[in-house]
Amino acid sequence: MATTTESLGQLTGPLGTMKMFIGGEWVDSLDGGHDEVTTPRDGSVVGHVPRGERTDAQRAVAAANDAEEALRELTVFERSKLCLRIADAIDARTDHLARVISLDQGKPYHSEGRWEAGAFSHFFRQAAEDIVRLNGESIPSSDRNKRVITFHRPRGTYAVVTPWNFPYNIPSEYISAALACGNPVVWVPAPSTSACAVAYAECLAEADLPPGAFNLVTGAGPVVGDEIVASAGTRGVAFTGSPQTGETIARRAAGKPLLLELGGNGPVIVLDDADLDAAVRGIVFSAFFNAGQACSATERVLVHRSIHDELAERLVAAAADVRLGDPFDPETTMGPLNNEQVAAKMDAHIEDAESHGATVLAGGGRADGMLGDLYYRPTVLSRVSSTMRVNREESFGPIIPLIAFDDAAEAIELANDNELGLISSVYTRSLRRAFFFGENVQTGIVNINETPDYWESHIPYGGASGKRSGIGRLGGANTLREMSEVRSMIIDLGSETD
Repeated sequence: MATTTESLGQLTGPLGTMKMFIGGEWVDSLDGGHDEVTTPRDGSVVGHVPRGERTDAQRAVAAANDAEEALRELTVFERSKLCLRIADAIDARTDHLARVISLDQGKPYHSEGRWEAGAFSHFFRQAAEDIVRLNGESIPSSDRNKRVITFHRPRGTYAVVTPWNFPYNIPSEYISAALACGNPVVWVPAPSTSACAVAYAECLAEADLPPGAFNLVTGAGPVVGDEIVASAGTRGVAFTGSPQTGETIARRAAGKPLLLELGGNGPVIVLDDADLDAAVRGIVFSAFFNAGQACSATERVLVHRSIHDELAERLVAAAADVRLGDPFDPETTMGPLNNEQVAAKMDAHIEDAESHGATVLAGGGRADGMLGDLYYRPTVLSRVSSTMRVNREESFGPIIPLIAFDDAAEAIELANDNELGLISSVYTRSLRRAFFFGENVQTGIVNINETPDYWESHIPYGGASGKRSGIGRLGGANTLREMSEVRSMIIDLGSETD
């Protein structure tokens, strides 16, 4: 069994010194540098990961290029079995993976860590099923002697760069599809969840992949991430993260196929005929799940003025039920934020809102008496206006800003007056209103009477055109189509007299 750390059983402490995975081998960085792994629960150092440099990224790309032929020569059925082996290896390590994510990312072990650790093998099983049904076409030709068919071929080495908020699920969306399509992968994870990435790589190292088919390089995004994105050796780029970083990546990867998911600030719209019990459940779950650190989170709530006060009262009561604490405490329902940058952004958004007239109904700052400084109180704001930063930008924390509207036209205007457009949610008992908002809100997904966090892994997922929420569509066969090349073959049969 290939691993960089011993089995840690009831893991709540040190992870040791870890390595990268390049060319089928566990390796240190070429210059031997390491970065500290700190846990967001109290800021203590729990391990060390290699500080990859451009030369490390270059050797990973070279290893992936060397594996292109081996993966390309596998049939889709052989690649399907490869994905199933990976899924089996993940399922065998679920508890260890859950403990690493709670220690490294901050998710509560019992309510969220075990869920994500137990969920991400599904992406590999789904890719294994979808790849054997990724059919081409037979296309008519204007020439009676010609036949035209299309089929899918691997693109080649993929650069995959992923964030820290779902350090198992988000990489799996891309890595499973890439390998199923026959594309080697060079993966650069977010530095603040590098230990999760090593635990993830251990699963793939057990699955008997061709050497170089999967490579993990840890280090700073502007260094190793930039190197793999811009490298002439990578043929496609997949990225989830902020619009700003995504736009930089798009420039650096100019000319390559891109699959980018760049965040959201999609609203929850609560109409005057809504089932308020359902709306409160959905808003609260989406606002505080993963401490609000999701691109599909409740970022802003647009509520009809006639029910604003009642909804606000219910949300304040629900926020009071959230239990902050140690991620390994069974009573904890919300853990710390992952890093100081996102906590500081929450501070700035709340300060801006208050300075421009918003009222803090619950929370409003960091929690006192917690293990560390990254615990944030569940926050509800009222009297929020459209010009405040908390409405204009993605907060990415446990916050519910309430913005009142008077009619459907104003709700649509508020919803669409934003540069992000990933997911929105609408609560109404009217089918007519559901379709009106579903067809007019500018987001890639519109959930009706459901939390904006709701998504199934085979459903198309991505941003609306004209917004900064990304390019392309994730989700089952959609991802496979994005990460494979359509090859057209035109066959001249000749005439019967030839």
